[in-house]
Amino acid sequence: MFGRSGRLLSILLALQTRGRLTATALAADLEVSPRTIQRDMEALRMAGVPVYAERGAGGGWHLPSEYRLGPRGLDSDELRALFLAAPGTVLGDLGLDRASESALTKLLLAVPANDRRELAQARQKLLVDVSTWRRSEVEPAPHLAVLYAAVLADRQVQVSYRRADGAEVQRRLHPIGLVAKGRAWYLVAGSDAVEPRTYRVSRMIECSITDDAVCVPPDFDLESYWEASKVRLVEGVPRFSVCLRVQAASIPEVTHGGRWSRVVSIGHPGPGGWTDVELQFELEEDACALVLSLGARVELVGPPHLRRRVAVEAAAAAQLYV
Repeated sequence: MFGRSGRLLSILLALQTRGRLTATALAADLEVSPRTIQRDMEALRMAGVPVYAERGAGGGWHLPSEYRLGPRGLDSDELRALFLAAPGTVLGDLGLDRASESALTKLLLAVPANDRRELAQARQKLLVDVSTWRRSEVEPAPHLAVLYAAVLADRQVQVSYRRADGAEVQRRLHPIGLVAKGRAWYLVAGSDAVEPRTYRVSRMIECSITDDAVCVPPDFDLESYWEASKVRLVEGVPRFSVCLRVQAASIPEVTHGGRWSRVVSIGHPGPGGWTDVELQFELEEDACALVLSLGARVELVGPPHLRRRVAVEAAAAAQLYV
């Protein structure tokens, strides 16, 4: 069970330590199809790794004897990328932050002396901050360590899980991989009955590792699954259009407030400086909150049922000040 990047590294290590290997042998070791191995080899070639195949008896994929993994096989940009691509918060959640720093230190000592100073200063020149501007708390994930251990050991887990509707359910899961998205962790796991699904780690109420081995779908790729699941999530989010009349001075507040999915259109200023604006919201509550927060500077034109809801909430608020 490997993501693609981990699988490529495993292929390189296998070829370096074991010599010539067939696609069938590599596929069996990595639990993928020979066709996947062929695609991986093309990816390695595109990355500049000199893997090549020999046909016939005793043939297979192999590396030149002089090729070695390590600092000598990395150019300056590749080394710099390793030093910059170290999301400390994510590694800290897994207890790997110290290991990451230790590995980078060893790598730093292995490079030529004239490159050492530049690499040591790389993170003082470029910082990658994966957090968002919207304030959000780190989600508690007390069972993350157990899930991580299960993923590494290829063992099933028994969990109690709180669904989005609040119901608590029992599940026997086959952990395939963990994904960190912003400040939240997600478990990608299958079961005996359904295809792999995504579970929010913060909703795990109880979790224990079993002795049963995980069953991973053939040719499963964690990165590809996650990208596809994000597309499905975005497509599945309910959206509806809201038409507003906005005072010109308040248009920036309407179009950059952060509560809506996107701005559809902004018209030209009309009499009195009023401008028609169309937005797409995900939640009615967000639309109401925006309109009510701007008071007389914005009028909700439609949809009618939401206009009535805003009128009721505005009247209830006005009663507090009578």
